[in-house]
Amino acid sequence: MSKVKKAIIPAAGLGTRFLPATKTVPKEMLTIVDAPIILYVVEEAVKAGIEDIVLIAGRGKHAIEDFFDTSYELEDKLAKDGKEKLLERVTKIRDKANIISIRQKQAMGLGHAVLCGLPIIGKEPFAVLLGDEITMEANGEDSVTSQLVKSFEQTNVSTISVMKVGEKDVSKYGIAEVEEQRSGFFKVTSLIEKPKPEQTSSRWALPGRYVFDNAIMDILQNAKPTLNGEIQLTDSMKLLCQVKGLNAMTFTADRYDAGDKLGYLQANIELALKNPELNKDLKAYIQELVKRF
Repeated sequence: MSKVKKAIIPAAGLGTRFLPATKTVPKEMLTIVDAPIILYVVEEAVKAGIEDIVLIAGRGKHAIEDFFDTSYELEDKLAKDGKEKLLERVTKIRDKANIISIRQKQAMGLGHAVLCGLPIIGKEPFAVLLGDEITMEANGEDSVTSQLVKSFEQTNVSTISVMKVGEKDVSKYGIAEVEEQRSGFFKVTSLIEKPKPEQTSSRWALPGRYVFDNAIMDILQNAKPTLNGEIQLTDSMKLLCQVKGLNAMTFTADRYDAGDKLGYLQANIELALKNPELNKDLKAYIQELVKRF
């Protein structure tokens, strides 16, 4: 039986304005093909055996909470709009997991958002999945969170996902400095939040999937604001390396930064190509479009 039964999904940032200026929606509620971004993330958590999912919701995020509530009005609207498959997906989540919402009263960084989940997490280990990052398993493999959970259960050491990035993208991410233990598996020696390329030789970035021993909560409770006046999760992870250890592993899943404009478009195109209802027509359109360039 899995030891990791709880997860935190920070969805605390300001909404992204992809829509007209008169309508602002949380970026986690923007649709990828036929479902909001947040549903893909919650489904990944459930597949990993998570039973209690804590949404850390900031200002203007009520739409996320409402989406997972039992609501006759929402269910009736989905049914009338012919979105029975989406309704079925949401119902399945409600049957398998408890969705709990906690308000982050101030936007004080990812570390602070994770700490907001302490009343529900208590003394247990837990996963963290960023609410605007989508990872889709490939080739029949386990999801990224499932892989991290398995690693944690085998080692009892907090484990995070990492991905290789180019020099120009180093400053966009938290970066892990590592020692390789075996192919695709590392011991983390240090972390740095959004460094300049010359500040670290590592190109192993954090794409937003973690499984933590509860010791991270003890560290976060004493954390102070640093970069941008925020409590950075990477600062506490750096200390965790020293006091309890921290592992990292690569993954083969497809990953989309759906909170970024280009990443959002890429996710829609690639997931639509995997959709049997859209694949043929979209592929034909893309092939025709390419001929124009």
